[in-house]
Amino acid sequence: MGEHQSLLAVFGINVTHQLLYWLSILLFVGTYTMIILEKYFHRVAAALFGGTLAIFLGLITPKEAWEAIDHNTIFLLIGMMVIVSVLIESGFFSILSAQALRITKGEPLKILLTFTFLTAFLSAFLDNVTTVLFMVPILISLTTKLKLKPVPYIIATVLASNIGGTATLIGDPPNIIIGSLGHFTFNDFIINLAPIVIVTHVVGTIVFTLFMKIKGDLTPKITDPKELEKIITDHPVEYDIVLMRKGLIVFGATVLLFFLHHTLHLEAGTIALFMASVLLLWSKENPEKVFERVEWTTLTFFLGLFIVIGALESTGVFETVAHYVADVIKDPMSGILILGSLSAIISGIVDNIPFTMAMSYVLIDLGKEATFNTEPLWWALALGACLGGNLTIIGASANVVAAGLSEREGYPIKFWDFVKAGTPVTVITVIVALGLLWLKYAIFGI
Repeated sequence: MGEHQSLLAVFGINVTHQLLYWLSILLFVGTYTMIILEKYFHRVAAALFGGTLAIFLGLITPKEAWEAIDHNTIFLLIGMMVIVSVLIESGFFSILSAQALRITKGEPLKILLTFTFLTAFLSAFLDNVTTVLFMVPILISLTTKLKLKPVPYIIATVLASNIGGTATLIGDPPNIIIGSLGHFTFNDFIINLAPIVIVTHVVGTIVFTLFMKIKGDLTPKITDPKELEKIITDHPVEYDIVLMRKGLIVFGATVLLFFLHHTLHLEAGTIALFMASVLLLWSKENPEKVFERVEWTTLTFFLGLFIVIGALESTGVFETVAHYVADVIKDPMSGILILGSLSAIISGIVDNIPFTMAMSYVLIDLGKEATFNTEPLWWALALGACLGGNLTIIGASANVVAAGLSEREGYPIKFWDFVKAGTPVTVITVIVALGLLWLKYAIFGI
């Protein structure tokens, strides 16, 4: 782990690995508690405090802290936020909002089903963060015009993005890690996960639709047909067609490069940041104006959280959990249920990227020693890590991004509101997904 020079050493405290191990757990619990207690602490301030305190106490060195930050995620977010910012400026999202209003005729249920389906589908072939960046501005514009509460619809869209992103290699960061370390192809994910995800998405949509129905969020707020027709038809849109064309060409090229990123040996974040710079040069938009729409508070939250979680990884907490799981797993059928369930729980509490990384290396070692086929365990890890992200607002990158966008528009998403909505969807979808995976191997063999 290297030598730690910290505040602890200054006060003459004997800095042992065991001390750092338990302090990293205590720091994570403390940071997480502050995030939950959002009435008293802003989650960005809490994450930044926790991250810097980890370095201050010597739980993680500055070099390790820098390495703990997932730069691919940060670059992806900045790049796509810049591209989306230019598209917003061009009026593209206003046009989409007007079209969505006409197609759904302002009916809340149609809006919910249309956006959750499109989000799940796009998340499988782009990535869930990009899809959320794309969908949330349209959804906010649409729901506010109809006097509906935007937050429940945003949460539903985020949940759909995490479910849809589970289906493919490029849909969610944990899948990229699993594909790389487990040597699985794009087709492997489609064959093994996509059918399960389709069924899971249908079940998840039913659960959340019922949840919104019970809460009254699917009740139309505009009941006068003439008033509704006026909103649908009288929808003036200002747009810059030249700027929109440039933005869409760059966005399309970015998506194409995402598909080719394995062939090009480039990370999605590198592609997004490069294409954002191309758009800035080509459009000649004022960078200061464009960067005003970048969610810097969301990015800062990620930086702090990555370091706090990096401290857990640096002190060996994830390694302990991973090896404990490996010791418990004696056969692939029980392993699907054990590993999948644990991955869902942990991924709902911490960011799923470092846990997936730690568990992947354990599965590699397990594959060398085990007398059974470990491939089912990889798919259980993918399902648990991706679907478990729906449990809390910090469980997945898409959740945090959506919360930041929503808060900027004046519709903050409370931690417990997300938990109340996400918990039933997470529990049921994880049970369904792992159950289907278990049945697949029970029926067709390992």
